[in-house]
Amino acid sequence: MIEYRFTLQKYKRGSKLTCPKCGRKQCFVKYVDTEGQIAFPDYVGRCDHEHSCQYHYKPSDYFKDNPIALEERKPWRSQTTAVLPKPIDYIDRNIMYRSLANYELNPLFIFLSEVFGEKETSQLFQLYCVGTSKKWKGSTVFWQIDRQGRVRAGKIMLYNPETGHRVKEPRSYVSWVHTELGLKHFNMKQCLFGEHLLADYPAKAVAIVESEKSALVASHFMPDFVWLATGGIHGCFKADTVAVLKNRAVILCPDLGAKEVWKEKSQLLSSICSKVVFSEKLEQCATDEQREKGLDIADFLLMEDTPMMTLQKMIKRCPSLQTLVDQFQLELVEP
Repeated sequence: MIEYRFTLQKYKRGSKLTCPKCGRKQCFVKYVDTEGQIAFPDYVGRCDHEHSCQYHYKPSDYFKDNPIALEERKPWRSQTTAVLPKPIDYIDRNIMYRSLANYELNPLFIFLSEVFGEKETSQLFQLYCVGTSKKWKGSTVFWQIDRQGRVRAGKIMLYNPETGHRVKEPRSYVSWVHTELGLKHFNMKQCLFGEHLLADYPAKAVAIVESEKSALVASHFMPDFVWLATGGIHGCFKADTVAVLKNRAVILCPDLGAKEVWKEKSQLLSSICSKVVFSEKLEQCATDEQREKGLDIADFLLMEDTPMMTLQKMIKRCPSLQTLVDQFQLELVEP
């Protein structure tokens, strides 16, 4: 029988604490050091409510987030007390679930429905847990959910419903859910957009792009991959973040102009992934004008009209066609 040094504290009256995430009393069990050398902070432990709260902060997480604490595992050297950083904060999953609605107000949903159809777009939004915010009279929420199902963050972005591009004039419309909720001192630690899908599709190769929208679009056209997004040229491309890709085959698809930056960052993956491929197809086929604009894979995939886009253009020319489609409940059959 294997004996572990760090274990959950054995129950005795009064030993259970208030959970640091859900706030419920007498449901949180701390981890303890059986050798008595390390006293973990009160946030290192597990909540009994595994399905509703899902808070489980293990000693391994603690040592990864606090490298300096590893010194405490060595023989005692000094009386200097290390200042421990605040643990990662998470957003209540119920808040995320409530946002997965009101898609008629969501500009990106409206645009993609014209491209893929409402049914397919709804499936994509549900798969990636993309929500709708009331901010700016309707905007898109890209939830960042880690492999354990914990909601790390929610990025709010405003899109043009006609072009599908981000609204950047007169300013860039970007915010965060924790900011809008007024969660002060929220310690956000981002993860890859779509990371929660890794556990659902363990055999699929992984493709990484910059923008969340690109991940959605590419997932429609190439569903054989698990499409993840870093959220920008640098984004979540960090050693501790990409650790979830251990033993996975990965293909990198940077935007035009980000080739050199991503080639340098790809070294982070070489030691942990089973295979790393760097796609240069966009660079090879792009024009100088396209490079200057910094187009991404979604821009190229949407250059040619989909059957749904062709149908919508026909309806705009002849509105009565929509009446015919509705009356006879016609469905578009793609080749």
